[in-house]
Amino acid sequence: MRIPGLIDPHVHMREPGATHKEDWDSGTAAALAGGFTLVLAMPNTQPPVADARTLELTLQAARTKARCDYAQFLGAGQDNAQDALALASRVAGLKMYLDQTYGPLRLDDMALWMSHLSRWPHTSPVVAHAEGRTLAAVILIAALYDRPVHLAHVSRREEILLIKAAKERGLKVTCEVTPHHLFLSDADIPALGPGRCEVRPRLASPADRQALWDNLDVIDCFATDHAPHTLAEKDGPNPPPGFPGLETALPLLLTAVGEGRLSVEDLVARMVTNPRRIFDLPEQQDTWLEVDPPTADNAWVVSASRTLSRSAWTPFEGWQVRGRLVRTVLRGREVYDDGKVLAEPGFGQDVRTHSG
Repeated sequence: MRIPGLIDPHVHMREPGATHKEDWDSGTAAALAGGFTLVLAMPNTQPPVADARTLELTLQAARTKARCDYAQFLGAGQDNAQDALALASRVAGLKMYLDQTYGPLRLDDMALWMSHLSRWPHTSPVVAHAEGRTLAAVILIAALYDRPVHLAHVSRREEILLIKAAKERGLKVTCEVTPHHLFLSDADIPALGPGRCEVRPRLASPADRQALWDNLDVIDCFATDHAPHTLAEKDGPNPPPGFPGLETALPLLLTAVGEGRLSVEDLVARMVTNPRRIFDLPEQQDTWLEVDPPTADNAWVVSASRTLSRSAWTPFEGWQVRGRLVRTVLRGREVYDDGKVLAEPGFGQDVRTHSG
C-alpha cells in the first residue's frame, strides 16, 4: 500500500556536541529507513541552539549532511526572549523546557515562561516539555496570552485527561505521544534493565498507557522523541535518558493497525496531516512510502543489527511486528529501497527556506 511520507516533529540529532551518539547524516538516514521524510530537530545540543550563532552552527551541519528534509527548533533560554524574535522565521518553532533536561535550557521561573509566551510570534509554534502540574501551568499561561501551545511526549492519564478538558473548553492546545509510551510501561522495566529503561518522561503504568489508547482522539501527533545514546552509555554507571525511535515507530504503529487498534487513516492523520498543520510545514511534493500491509504474512522481528542509527540498540529488540517499509520516495526521488538508503548527505532541504 502507499501512504504519504511521514513527519516527525520531535527528534534529537545530537549535533553539535555529541556526534558519537548521532549526527545529521546517521540520524536522517535512520529517518528515511523509518519512513520519515521530514524531521524537526530539538535544540538541547552542546551548545544548545538558542541564538543566531548556534542556530547557524547546526543548520550548516544539516545543509551538508541531512538526507531527508528538516527544520531546527530554537531553545527558550533565560535571557533570549527578545533576541529570539529575529530568528522565528528561520526555525521550526520555540521549544520550552519546563521539566527535566540536560544543559542550560530548563526554565524554572514562570515569569520567564510568560516572557517567551507573550513575545514569540503567534504565527510560529511553541512546544513545551511539561509534565504533570507543570503541564497544567503552561496550559493556563498560554491561555492567558491566547496563544497555541503544543505539548510534547504526553505519557500519563492525568495529562491526557487535562488536555482533553482544555480542548473541550476551546483552549489552543495540541499534543503528541511517543510510540514507547504507547507500547511500553513500567512493567517492562525489569526486562529492559536499569539503564536501558531510562527515558524522560519515565515509562508510566499500564493504566497510564491504556489511557492514551482510550483517548486516541485527543492525541494530535505520534512523535518518536528519537533520543539516541550508545549502548556503552546506557549500560554504564550513569545512564542518560532516551530511546532511539525513528526506525521502529512505523512498524509498531502498523502492527497496531493490523490488530485493529488504529486505522491507516488514524496513522496518516497523526504522522502527516496534523504535524503539517500544527507546525505550518509545506507539503512535500511527489513524496510517498510503499509499505507492505500489516498482515500475518508480513511479520518480522525487530533487531538493532539492521538499524542505521548510531545508537545501535532499541528497547523493542526481539518484538514481532507486522508491516514493513519497502520504499521511500522524497520529492520524486527514490531515497530508500528495501534496506538501503539511496539519498546522499545534503539531499535534505531546510523547509523553512524551501517551499517543498
